[in-house]
Amino acid sequence: MEGVFSRVIWIVLDSVGVGEMPDASAYGDVGSDTLGNIVRQRGLEVPNLLRLGLGNLKPLPQLPPASAPEGSYGRCTLASPGKDTTTGHWEMVGIHLTNPFPVYPNGFPSDVIAAFESRIGRSILGNKAASGTEIIKELGAQHVETGSPIVYTSADSVFQIAAHEEVIPLWELYRMCEIAREILRGKNEVGRVIARPFEGEPGAFQRTTNRHDYAVPPPDGMLLDRLEAARVPVQSVGKIFDVFLGRGIGDHASTKSNADGMAKTLATTREPSSGLIFVNLVDFDQLYGHRNDVEGYARALEAFDRWLPEFEAALQPGDLAILTADHGCDPTTPSTDHSREYTPLICFGPNVRRGVNLGLRSTLSDIGRTVAENFGTSIEKGTSFLKDLL
Repeated sequence: MEGVFSRVIWIVLDSVGVGEMPDASAYGDVGSDTLGNIVRQRGLEVPNLLRLGLGNLKPLPQLPPASAPEGSYGRCTLASPGKDTTTGHWEMVGIHLTNPFPVYPNGFPSDVIAAFESRIGRSILGNKAASGTEIIKELGAQHVETGSPIVYTSADSVFQIAAHEEVIPLWELYRMCEIAREILRGKNEVGRVIARPFEGEPGAFQRTTNRHDYAVPPPDGMLLDRLEAARVPVQSVGKIFDVFLGRGIGDHASTKSNADGMAKTLATTREPSSGLIFVNLVDFDQLYGHRNDVEGYARALEAFDRWLPEFEAALQPGDLAILTADHGCDPTTPSTDHSREYTPLICFGPNVRRGVNLGLRSTLSDIGRTVAENFGTSIEKGTSFLKDLL
């Protein structure tokens, strides 16, 4: 169906939060400010994001507001409890959680592990909260020796299975994840089961790009369902397909890195099309936020900024581009977990109204409601800001 904007390119800068929310103390996140703290600690050269209005979101050291922003800008509140990928992405498309997905700081219950071991025919290693890179350093050699998969979690609602690709082949690792997904229902329904394959020798193990996520099926009626019913084409780049189990998505491209994601987004944007292009760039979170790598995070933001002019040049007259995030992951704090933060909202395009302060939005669903209205449909949650962009 023809929209006000014929095409929307919606890019999620995974974990690029812009300051703690009022309830941050309940999550142990007082002082978290992913963008602001990176600027304070390391500095940041992002002239294109500043031109679009990044510095207008709130006072930021070294990031002055633009006097005439070329984009419209605001911030979004995460209305649902939680601070993980599934919660943030679901809220974007109109799904609000009443209760957060369960977390397991002390490992998974014995009955869950017993059922999993019985089904896969192997014992497991680990069963604790840990950094993914650290746990393969700790248990990788024992895994190679025994063939036992490494099960671990984090502060997020995830059941992660790490295995060396030459010890447990990918098809078997993926099958283990499917089994875990079947077991983890009801009170133990975690947001995601994640395959975490790695390779290499003891002392030099490295995770591969063959990660695969197994999400909880989203409830019916979310944005991508409504767009499919309205015959609006949806393409995805990155882990969007996994988060939503492919619902309502036609063409999709998996990615190996931010650079790969940006290249595929650019190629898709250059093709004449209509509908929604939904993108997630995960390196900010996966490679830098969770590893407290301030320098890597800053360089990734600067690389995205350098890419923006080429992306803007590829936009068609009827395009609306939206930049946002799903939560924070402040690399400057002692925690390696996601952080409860507001997310940025920057909208731009050849015929998108410039310089509009979209304010502090009450939910990420405002973005989904805007996209829905643009294409002549609706979702239940959120308030559209489409009229402000015209």
